[in-house]
Amino acid sequence: MKKMFGAALGLLLTAAVCGAGTVTAWADVTEGTAAAGETTAAEETEAPEKPEIQVSAQINSCTVTSDKQNIHITGSSSGDPVGTDGNIYMFELEPYESGIGDRRDYLWQTSVGQAIDFTLPANWSKSSPDRLYDSYVAAVYDGEKFVEVSAPHYVTNPEVVAANQKPFNAALTKKGLRIQIDMLDDAMDLGVKHAGTDIMFQQILGEGITYEYDGKTYHFSAPVMADYDRTISALSNKGISVTAVILNGWSDNTPDLVYPGVKKTSSAYHYMFNVATPAGYEQTRAIAAFLAERYDGSNPNYGKVSNWVIGNEVNNQKDWNYMGPMDLTNYVRTYLKAFRVFYTAIKTASASDRVYISLDYNWNNEIDGKLKYGGKNIVDSFNSIANVEGQFDWGLAYHPYPYPMTEPEFWDDDQSGLVTNDFNSPIINFKNLNTLTDYFAQETLRTPAGHVRHIILTEQGFTAKSLTRGDVPYIQAAAFAYSYYLVDSNPYIDAYLLSRQVDGPAEVVLGTAQGLWECDLNQPNRIVATKRRKIWEVFKNIDKKNSTLESTEFAKSIIGIDKWSDVVPGFKWRSLEN
Repeated sequence: MKKMFGAALGLLLTAAVCGAGTVTAWADVTEGTAAAGETTAAEETEAPEKPEIQVSAQINSCTVTSDKQNIHITGSSSGDPVGTDGNIYMFELEPYESGIGDRRDYLWQTSVGQAIDFTLPANWSKSSPDRLYDSYVAAVYDGEKFVEVSAPHYVTNPEVVAANQKPFNAALTKKGLRIQIDMLDDAMDLGVKHAGTDIMFQQILGEGITYEYDGKTYHFSAPVMADYDRTISALSNKGISVTAVILNGWSDNTPDLVYPGVKKTSSAYHYMFNVATPAGYEQTRAIAAFLAERYDGSNPNYGKVSNWVIGNEVNNQKDWNYMGPMDLTNYVRTYLKAFRVFYTAIKTASASDRVYISLDYNWNNEIDGKLKYGGKNIVDSFNSIANVEGQFDWGLAYHPYPYPMTEPEFWDDDQSGLVTNDFNSPIINFKNLNTLTDYFAQETLRTPAGHVRHIILTEQGFTAKSLTRGDVPYIQAAAFAYSYYLVDSNPYIDAYLLSRQVDGPAEVVLGTAQGLWECDLNQPNRIVATKRRKIWEVFKNIDKKNSTLESTEFAKSIIGIDKWSDVVPGFKWRSLEN
């Protein structure tokens, strides 16, 4: 539907320009065409070699106007127009389009060297093709086809049209937990301020809920959504800030949601989102828009999601974001296209919601250039592409587990040789956490407004069972205390979500027991809490002024320190220390 509209607009613009006396590409490619079967004189002799295109263009901004009705695009072009008709043409690309191809339905034109400055209808209502998801590219006409001469540029401020313009509801403290929903009362007793939940993307399509989007009707699973509603509303209605991690699992019933050509593999838990085909893009966009609208906070029966994480540990695509062997740049470009679709859907529902990429602690580690990449390279590539195609307000969800995860101490992780205090550290975890925030504090990585990007820690924990020493619950508790103080005293980290309220039986068997509670190992297929650990008490009191230092006093001798301020930069509670 959009391309038909674009073609019509292109013809109207052409007619208007022709009326002004300008020769357009349409005249060039339609006039003087030989009849079928005829041979022209030009064809009887060898065609002269075309001169190389010497025109380049740059789109500087692509934004929704303050009246919310239009998209304003600005830019510039330069160079010798030899080999072209002397004009710059603007095209619109859907996310699944890799280029103009044979298309001719340009939106607007001007002469090479003139400023690019035009507006077009945003069409952002749910009932019509939505231009906020598209990119815009400049091209020249070489006498036969249109040739792109700029990078594509996306709309960078979709939040302007959001119905929900409420400011972000910041939690009172950074303390968070991946909650076992049947233990919500325990979580409230603990004073949890942040909670995380997973949303399985491939489960949303189904029956029971109809949703109209872009002139199409989608059907979503009522039972699945009811489960998410119960979880999210139970948390947010208690004043807890909810972080949703969107995961794309495999389902034979939803093939269009997985990147084209990808086969199911036994090593992958989740797969790359698909916006590379029309069907994949349309379904992904509709589901993303549906989730963003449903959890915008307007209905207490559904609840409110404030933070959205797109995928899990995407630097390890082998396990968590699989699409098959691929070089870093093309992998990041593919992920970024999908990320922008989610970002636009979320920000057009709730302007202040935050959207994050997810990385594990392998900052420069496990790089094979095909299935596992260093987190630093992912960040640098993501940011570099966004700088060209339209920078926006993305954030980072990070997982700074200790190394190895089978031992709770992180303060000696530098002895592994993998944890150093510089930007080239193979691993960044709690031992060198300031290295991560120092990296993001650089000017090159800041938001368009100049702020350090939002960083949240959405999955980390410490085992209470050591492979070498057996039960170590006090060391686990000490590790949490130390790590929380590091986060709480770092101004660039917004939240810390501990990974386990209760041990997972399968994880215990494999050597990690990260829960605040022990679990019943006689029920391996269920998570049943049996006994609190020392960390439970520490977790409860860690963010309370009157009890935090008392509850963590035991940890000093375990870590080998006299004062927390000796090892925690900018220690928040320094004035209370003896």
